Order: sequence, then C-alpha cells, then structure tokens
Amino acid sequence: MQFVPGFERDSNIWRDRDFPSLSGAGKTKLRNTDKLLDDQTHAGSARPRSSLTARFCANRRGTVAIEFALIALPFFLLIFAIIEVSLSFTAQQVMSNAADDIARQLRTGEITAAAISAPNRLKQTICGRLFMPAAGCPDLFVDLQTYTTFANVPRTLPLTTAGDVDVSQLRVTPGGASTINQLRIFYRWPILTDLMKHRIESVDGQGKMMLFSTATWRNEPYL
Repeated sequence: MQFVPGFERDSNIWRDRDFPSLSGAGKTKLRNTDKLLDDQTHAGSARPRSSLTARFCANRRGTVAIEFALIALPFFLLIFAIIEVSLSFTAQQVMSNAADDIARQLRTGEITAAAISAPNRLKQTICGRLFMPAAGCPDLFVDLQTYTTFANVPRTLPLTTAGDVDVSQLRVTPGGASTINQLRIFYRWPILTDLMKHRIESVDGQGKMMLFSTATWRNEPYL
C-alpha cells in the first residue's frame, strides 16, 4: 500500500501534518481508499485457506499411483485367472491325449486285459503320461469297464454331491477282442492361486477342480 505524503496512518485514522489546506472531503476519500485496500488484503490472505479443497482436487501429482492402487487387485486377479485356466486346459488336453493313446493300444490288443488288470497297473501307466504336481498321482482315478452294447455305456459321471469322484463306482475290468469298453480318467487338479480357489473350484472344500476325459470304443478282433 502506498501512503499519501503528509499523512500518517494510525488505527485507520489519517492525521494531517504537512497539508493543512487539504479539505475534509479529501481526507474522507483517503480513509475510504485505505479501507478498501485493507479489505482486499484480508480477502487475499483468506483465499488460500478457503480454496484448500479446490486446490487438492486440482492437484494431479501422484495420480498414477492412486489409479494403479484402484485397478491393481482386479488386474492381478485377471492375470491369475488366465494362468489358472491355461494350466487346467493344458492338463485337460494332456489327459485326453493319454486316454486316446491308452484306448488305441487296448483296441488293437497292444495292451492286453491281463497286462492292466493288476491293482493300480492302469493308473501307473496313465500317470506316467501326465505332468502332475504330485508324485504318484494321488488325485488320479481311472475307470475301465466292458459293456455288452453301446446303449449300456453310462453317459453320466460317477461324482458325489460335493463334486468329488465316487470311487465305489470305479472298476478296472477290461474286455477282450471285439468287446465294447469305456475308459474314464479323473483328476482333482489343484488350484495354485489362493485368491482363486473358492471361486473356480468344482470339488467343494478342497480348492481343486475336477478334470476328466472319456474314451469309448470296440476292440478289434485280434487274436
């Protein structure tokens, strides 16, 4: 603020020292001008405090970190879901290939009924063709049975209400030449990501999904 020479300002009162000729109207005008400048000064000092919220909203520093924090969880869930589904599809395809390969060897007589009728022999043969996380394939189940006609071949899976394998219905009783057979392979595939276990599991309470593959055929009339 610039002061008019010849006047001192004390508590908003102008006192003349050097200009006795200044009229009363001039002094009043100076007082009004000083009051206006004071109001503007006080308003300017209060504006930063009153606009704190506006300045905070307008500040763009750190927005990348905040945006990433908002999308990080769904982004990583999506990544883990893609990995889990890819692994399960790969395991399913490997199981299907193993079922087709075993069925072809049984159909042509390359593998005989006597060779796989021993306990766990068929399971060990199939386990050697799979890539599974646990040695010995403890979650692998096989069912191989012979039927008189294709109409008698079951079209449903031997599962419990919890989605697990009903082992009481599983058999390994292959037929001989010209017989109708069905091979079913089941595997409780473990879900590796903890966040996804309860969302994509098909075996209740175990954090696993049930993979299966089926092959039905008639054996060739081999000797």
